Amino acid sequence: MKLRKTGIMLIALCMIFFMVFEAAAQTANQGATLSMVKKRGYLIAGVNSSNTGWSYLKPDGTYEGFEIEFARAIATAIFNDPSKVQYRPLTSKERFAALQSGEIDVLIRTATHTLTRDTDLGLCFTTPYYYDGQSFLVRKDSGIKKLEDLDGATIAVLTGSTGEITLSDVMAAKGLKYKPLLFESLDELKNAFFSGRADAWTSDKSSLAATAATYPNASDYMTLDLTVSKEPLGMAVRHGDDSWYDLVQWVLNAMMFAEEKGITSANVSQIKASTKDPETQSFLGVKDQLGSLLGVSNDWAFNIIKKVGNYEEVFNKHLGPKTIFNIPRGLSKPWTKGGLMYSPPFK
Repeated sequence: MKLRKTGIMLIALCMIFFMVFEAAAQTANQGATLSMVKKRGYLIAGVNSSNTGWSYLKPDGTYEGFEIEFARAIATAIFNDPSKVQYRPLTSKERFAALQSGEIDVLIRTATHTLTRDTDLGLCFTTPYYYDGQSFLVRKDSGIKKLEDLDGATIAVLTGSTGEITLSDVMAAKGLKYKPLLFESLDELKNAFFSGRADAWTSDKSSLAATAATYPNASDYMTLDLTVSKEPLGMAVRHGDDSWYDLVQWVLNAMMFAEEKGITSANVSQIKASTKDPETQSFLGVKDQLGSLLGVSNDWAFNIIKKVGNYEEVFNKHLGPKTIFNIPRGLSKPWTKGGLMYSPPFK
């Protein structure tokens, strides 16, 4: 009996030791990513290299696109310099492994927030920077108008994407047969689809619209009036460093908040000098020193809006009405205009 009690006590002590050790390890990890990024002198962002309008590599070797602006904004918050970013091009299949392994600091690559990615992959997603949905791109003369018309079709899709899983699910639910044409590279998929190797291409509606708009015979194609999934696109970081997650999330919040308040790159300096609104003063670093709570300078949000712009500015620059894409904001409008974009208070 005495030995049994001793054994139970040893087990209990071991459990306490491991709990304390785990808590200490988690505490030590807090802020580790930001410290590493500061020490390195630049941010490493995982991105797409061929998603025109969203994130793509230009012939001159620089990256451009809507998603690229968020990486520039994070770099501005940390270094007051939007150029302090190294972009790491990743396929859909390899993007999450690159984040898990520490190869990149943040993933900004049309990644849909799902339960399994949040838990099984050990990732933390920000609130969505765009609310999307999956559909199909087809030739107008194909006769395909609805999902049932795809029975027996060859459908191109990126492997490792939510689109691959959703395609399987929706076709099975309808009892429809199809032949998946899988690709790791978006460029390879586009070449195959537009050369006639597939009857349809399924992906996020915004990506389909952006790609189709740049194709020489864009008028020959259409996106079906059909949405088969929810695709909330968020930036992703690793579990375990809440301080880093907080910074990435509040960078997005800052860009949404500025749009809501009508603060732009053109007027932010004047507003900072004249505003009497307490929350705007806190936001722009006039008072309260909120930046210090995130590990950056207190004028971090001012710098983002001045050097990168608010959400509406960067969206319109790359995807808005004056671009060839003209992608609708949809639910990705401010809550004040009937959308879902909503920043918590800056106080």
